[in-house]
Amino acid sequence: MFGTYFYHERIRKSVAVFGAMFNNLYVLRKSSAGGTISQVRVPLSYAPKRDFLNRIANMSGGEDGERIVAIKLPRMSFEITSYAYDPTRQLTKTSNHNMVGTTTSQRAKINAPIPYNINFQLNIYAKSQDDALQIVEQIIPFFNPQYAVTIKPISTLPSLLEDNQIVLNGISFSDDYEGALEQRRSILYTLDFDMKINFYGPIADSEIIKQVDAAIYNMNTGLADSDEYIGLVRVLPNPADASPDSDYGFSTTIFKALDSA
Repeated sequence: MFGTYFYHERIRKSVAVFGAMFNNLYVLRKSSAGGTISQVRVPLSYAPKRDFLNRIANMSGGEDGERIVAIKLPRMSFEITSYAYDPTRQLTKTSNHNMVGTTTSQRAKINAPIPYNINFQLNIYAKSQDDALQIVEQIIPFFNPQYAVTIKPISTLPSLLEDNQIVLNGISFSDDYEGALEQRRSILYTLDFDMKINFYGPIADSEIIKQVDAAIYNMNTGLADSDEYIGLVRVLPNPADASPDSDYGFSTTIFKALDSA
């Protein structure tokens, strides 16, 4: 049943899309007079929150440690925290996608996708409250509370487009300013997002229907065993070698009962 290999890289693409949204944020350092001293691009990486918190804690103490922390903060990291099925977006099983296949005589068919929500957690680390607030305020205005991104979920089907909504669920922060004097202060803002994506199954190729026959019977002949055959209506594309995406018409032929179809 599950022997057909396929891999659409849906989770990998979702991670890339989510990370690309936050990889171009900056923090400005200003003097007391209001002039800009420096502009720092905030690094972003995919990593668990606990790894960065441990690294920040280990760098505390001494002038050298202070200098190392100043170089590494502010920065951001994100990770996937959970997956959840979304029944509110489930389509009927007959809602299939049909597209042109590998040849003009075939069509590509893919069954209705399965909707899931991927929970992402974006963490912002800073050594000052102003740095953290600059980053947060460059993110919040774009989510009200969702932001839509159009992607191509399956690379082999470029005509298939999908709008993925990314929802900002909430923001929390922590500040360890109550720690010991020699302990390095670290400010952490955590933003929780839900990305609504679809998982697709394997792509199947099937023949394109190019001939339709409709048999006509007379149901009022009074025969006990079967109805009386009257004729046949046959519909063909015109021209016969038309491709599925070309502009073509149809030719209709009606065969009587004594004619040969």
